[in-house]
Amino acid sequence: MAEIALTENVEVTSRARAVRRFVLQDARFRWLTGLSAALVVLIFIGVIGSLIVGSELSIKKFGFGFFASDVWDPVKEQFGAAASIYGTLVTSALAMLIAVPVGIGIAIFLTEICPRPLRRPIGIAIELLAGIPSIIYGIWGLFVFAPAFQQSLQPWVIDWTANIPILKDLLGGAPYGIGMFTAALILSIMVLPFISAITRDVFETVPTVLKEAAYGLGCTTWEVMWRVVLPFARTGVVGGAMLALGRALGETMAVTFVIGNAHKIAASLFAPGTTISATIANEFSEATTDVYQSSIIELGLILFFITFVVLASAQVMLRTLEARTGGRT
Repeated sequence: MAEIALTENVEVTSRARAVRRFVLQDARFRWLTGLSAALVVLIFIGVIGSLIVGSELSIKKFGFGFFASDVWDPVKEQFGAAASIYGTLVTSALAMLIAVPVGIGIAIFLTEICPRPLRRPIGIAIELLAGIPSIIYGIWGLFVFAPAFQQSLQPWVIDWTANIPILKDLLGGAPYGIGMFTAALILSIMVLPFISAITRDVFETVPTVLKEAAYGLGCTTWEVMWRVVLPFARTGVVGGAMLALGRALGETMAVTFVIGNAHKIAASLFAPGTTISATIANEFSEATTDVYQSSIIELGLILFFITFVVLASAQVMLRTLEARTGGRT
C-alpha cells in the first residue's frame, strides 16, 4: 500500500509540474504576442511622429494653403500639394473603376465557367502579374503602351468627343500618350491580381448547395452569380477592392514613368499630372533647402493620412456589411 501511495504521489507531483510548465509557456506566448502587437503600434506612432517632425517647417510656413495651392516652385520656395493630391485620387479612382469589374469577371470565369483543367494555369498566370516589379510596368508603359496609345486610340477618342459638351473637356487636349489616364491603366493592371485572386477565393467559399438550389430553380449562370454568389461574398469582394486601392494609392515607380510629372490640375484625363508618390520620388534627391525637404515630407504625411483614412473606412465598411449579413464571410 505504501508503494502504491508513493507512486500516486509521484504521479500527482509530475502532473502538477506539467500544469505549471504549461501555464508558464502560455504566459510567455501571451507576452510575446502582446509585444508583437505593441511593436506594430509603436512603429505606427513612430512613423507618424517622424513625418510630423520632418514637415513642421512646411506646416508653419504654408499652413492650410499647402493643400489648396498647385504651385511647385523650388526656386522661389513656394510649394503646394493640390496637384499631387488630385493626381493621386484621380488615378487611383480610375484604376479601381477599371480593375474591379475586370477582376470580378475573371473570378467568375475561373470559378464557374472555365474548364477545370485550365483553372489552375490561368489562375497562376494572373497571380504572377503581382510578382512583376513595378518599374517593369513603368518601362513597358512608357516605351510600349504610351506610344501605341498616342498614335492609335487617343487621337480617335479626342476627335470623337470633340463636340460632346462634358467629354470634350474630360477627354480632350493633345495626344501626349502619357498622362493620368495612362497611369490609371497601368495601375489597374497592377492591382488586378489582388482583386481577382481574393474575389476568386471568396467565391469558392460560397456553399455549393446555394448555387445548386438556384440552378435547380432555373436560374442562369448570370442570375446565380448576381443574386446568390455576389451578395453572399460581398464582404470579401469589398475587402479585396480596398486592399487593391491601398496598393494603388502608394504606387510610385510605374506611375512616375507614365504620368508626365506636371504640377498642375487639368480637366482632361489625357493631360500630364503627378501624384504624391511620384513627386516624392522625383523631388527628394533635389531637395537642397530645409523648406523644400520639409514640403516633400509633408507630402508623405498627407499620403500616409489618405491611405490610413481609406483603409480605416474599409474596415468600418466591412464591419457594417458583416453585421448586415450576420458575419457569413
